[in-house]
Amino acid sequence: MKKSSYMAFLQEARQFIPQERIYTDELRRLAWGTDAGFYRLIPQIVIRSEGEEEISRLLKLADYYSLPVTFRAAGTSLSGQAISDSILIVAGKHWEKYSISPDHKEITLQPGIIGQRVNELLAPFGRKFAPDPASVKSAMVGGIVMNNASGMNCGTHANSDKVLLSARIILPDGTLLDTGDCVSRAAFEVTHRDFIRRICTLRDEVRANEKLAERIRYKYSIKNVTGLNLLPFVRFDDPFDIITHLMVGSEGTLAFLSQVTMQTEYDYPCKASAMLYFKTIKDACRAVVAMKKLTDNNGEWIVKGAELLDWKSLASVSDPIFLKYRGEVCSSLLPGVEPGDETGLTAVLTETKARSAEELRQNISNIECCLADFRTYTPVRFTDKPEEYSQYWAIRSGIFPSVGGTRKPGTTCLIEDVAFHIEDLPEATAELQQLIARHGYEDACIYGHALEGNYHFILNQSFGSDAEVKRYEDLMNDVKTLVVDKYDGSLKAEHGTGRNMAPFVRYEWGDSAYEVMKAVKKLFDPKGLLNPGVIFNNDPKCHIKNFKPLPLIPLDAESPAAKVNRCIECGFCEVNCLSCGFTLSSRQRIVLQREIARLRQNGEAPERLSLLEKQYRYPGNRTCAGDGLCSMSCPMGINTGDLTHIIRQEEMPQGSLGYKAGNFAANHFAGIKSTLRPVLGLANFGHSVLGTKVMGSITKGMHNVLGIPQWTPAMPKPYHFDAAGSQRLTSGQPAKVVYFPSCINQTMGLPKKSPVEQALVSKMIGLVQKGGYEVIFPKNMEKLCCGTIWESKGMLDIADRKTAELETALWEASEQGKYPILCDQSPCLHRMREKIHKMKLYEPAEFIYTFLRGRLVFTPIDRPVAVHITCSMRKMGLADTIIALARLCSTKVIVPEEVGCCGFAGDRGFTYPELNAYALRKLRPQIEAAGISIGYSNSRTCEIGLTTNSGIPYVSIAYLVDQCTEPITQN
Repeated sequence: MKKSSYMAFLQEARQFIPQERIYTDELRRLAWGTDAGFYRLIPQIVIRSEGEEEISRLLKLADYYSLPVTFRAAGTSLSGQAISDSILIVAGKHWEKYSISPDHKEITLQPGIIGQRVNELLAPFGRKFAPDPASVKSAMVGGIVMNNASGMNCGTHANSDKVLLSARIILPDGTLLDTGDCVSRAAFEVTHRDFIRRICTLRDEVRANEKLAERIRYKYSIKNVTGLNLLPFVRFDDPFDIITHLMVGSEGTLAFLSQVTMQTEYDYPCKASAMLYFKTIKDACRAVVAMKKLTDNNGEWIVKGAELLDWKSLASVSDPIFLKYRGEVCSSLLPGVEPGDETGLTAVLTETKARSAEELRQNISNIECCLADFRTYTPVRFTDKPEEYSQYWAIRSGIFPSVGGTRKPGTTCLIEDVAFHIEDLPEATAELQQLIARHGYEDACIYGHALEGNYHFILNQSFGSDAEVKRYEDLMNDVKTLVVDKYDGSLKAEHGTGRNMAPFVRYEWGDSAYEVMKAVKKLFDPKGLLNPGVIFNNDPKCHIKNFKPLPLIPLDAESPAAKVNRCIECGFCEVNCLSCGFTLSSRQRIVLQREIARLRQNGEAPERLSLLEKQYRYPGNRTCAGDGLCSMSCPMGINTGDLTHIIRQEEMPQGSLGYKAGNFAANHFAGIKSTLRPVLGLANFGHSVLGTKVMGSITKGMHNVLGIPQWTPAMPKPYHFDAAGSQRLTSGQPAKVVYFPSCINQTMGLPKKSPVEQALVSKMIGLVQKGGYEVIFPKNMEKLCCGTIWESKGMLDIADRKTAELETALWEASEQGKYPILCDQSPCLHRMREKIHKMKLYEPAEFIYTFLRGRLVFTPIDRPVAVHITCSMRKMGLADTIIALARLCSTKVIVPEEVGCCGFAGDRGFTYPELNAYALRKLRPQIEAAGISIGYSNSRTCEIGLTTNSGIPYVSIAYLVDQCTEPITQN
């Protein structure tokens, strides 16, 4: 019966949702069965939704067929609330609209906007998004609000519940209610009169029970997300305000949240932070309690954040002060500390903010006076330098993945989340630490928002035996006793109840409060179809079932790809993964490869293994750009592109036809380039004869049918480079540079319609000469390549061989590293820097900024220009350099927002142009809105893709510099 219901649901859903947004295949159902938590459920159907109308119709369908539905945004939640074994509706990439009020004090948001993006939108107005979970750079607004995720600064005074003004919600019967719109409210009062009456009745019953009302106030005086949010019944009179705030922390169990309007928060311009170190966790907590009492003349707390990190947290990130402490303890150099006992050291990352520098100095002085009564391991030192304190906070944000990365291979990483009242903090924290150790979790760590009495503790746990499961169950029972019975705290403070704490909701709140929660659930969701098993679960052992496996992928321990086995699937990487939302994300690729590895190792389901391998090829392998940007938002620096290169290597082993072709190309590279030029010439001839429209139509058809590379109007003409002649032109200059034009730029010239007249190699030579440099070219340049082409195809040994050949030639040309090396293609330079370490290597922007800036006179143009920062520039830390260089040349430099990797990925823009188009889907509107006529970058292939998808030409930054500069006249 259930299977036929799903089939009927699916058949009707396909009438109004395109097939490409509905997933029922084995691969993608598995991929979407994982979130950041430690449970796994495999959905029957996954739907990527777009718009309220779709949600309304889907919920009506689900209601008709009595099929459970779960909603998901970024999937960074930790308690099992974003997974389903039924229908999973994703509200992410298509839910990113927003509007800001004229006074910037309110912002209206759809659920798919990432929290950090909200901060970027508000920053120009001196405002910010109040909720600040550690996952704010990855978590989306929908998840932040529906979990009441708070974070390091917002506490209970500025969490989602306190700053939410109104919401648009869709009930299980498909009804849309906008609580901030009087027309919508009036209509709802007519259609759902009994609903409103029941809300009012519950409100009055709660208030009439003075003991319950007082308990609600007490429980929410600290962070608490255990169960549904009951605070609205004592805070608000208006039933629509109560409905609005019942959404906060409801984890998708009551309705779908399609939009919120929230108050923004003042963003203090002056900030300072200090890492305070104490010899015991009790001393650290006592200091926090003391700092909590500090207020300024306006009655505002001086200390805005105080994050505790125990010794294991510090060890996981190799904190230098902890390493020093460990050394002194081992050497018995610390009086009062047991030799060899490093477990006492505790850090408190403390932050203060102010409206002025003088006020900030006063705040710091007050904190230092307060701390004078405590013995810190190191002197108290605050820094107001963003480049310094941002490193502290980056460490804090990455604790969970970092500690998870230190777990024993094959174990699961769990995170729990409790809160105590501030006066209980020192004793409760020490007891919690002892309790965890008593259960044998020697590698567990405690960290979190000490200022709010809110701690997270991480356990690296195996569930491979009944004994291990029992150990975890016993621990949770003892935690329940400590937190609830002894200190009346919160079993879940900000991570959501989910499945993890569902069995304990009644225990923490008591019968009266729990019955109110059940009444709310029944009112909103009478059939119990929304996120069943979350918050309300009749199985007392649901928290020890459906654990997510983390099997090992067999990889060479020396391979960079081996890092993927440290992944805990937190999803922090996805914000930088260009194919996330198109095919698969970097996290999902690891999830799938783990399952494929497991099936290969145990041999239990060969047909399923074969199916997963087949289904993985296009979404997992072909559309992975391999750019490595995912590693930049991963606290452990895991690069899923390295895993993709290994997979491609396995597909093309030595002796295979593909490998032989690659090896032949490497051995006859000059000839291959000579062959490519006539092909480019033929394409240009066809363009000239047929015109852009006809040529585009014909080649698109050939690409779709035959799989040949896709032609675009940005396709370059052939280019022939005369190294000997060019070197003679620049001889005699006082300074020297070795210039290695990338093989792409040696072969590819300008497109038919180009805003510039010279090919890049010629332009670069002229610019370097203008700056007073003689150009030296390496010998046999036609045969040289950095190896990126082969690396991207998985032929890693050939790639390394080509890099070694290049290194030898550059070493000779530079007279053993005497002269700097310039390469005009940033991706090539990135690989060169990773493999070649005995010479100083530069791409155009850094070379110009470092060596030519002082030799040229810049006259900036007064027209807007766009700058694209390539993946390689970001990974090399040179994003600011190319922007700074562009600003020397133009008064209006625009870096389009939410445009990361362009997706061209070497030649994939030709073979899989749909990936390139998806990656740049947000580019053209920004270009048109700003009235930009030309863009600049420093990668020829990226520029082809950018030109194709932006509507304007993109060329190297060298052209802009040359246009805006003259040589300095020597007296």
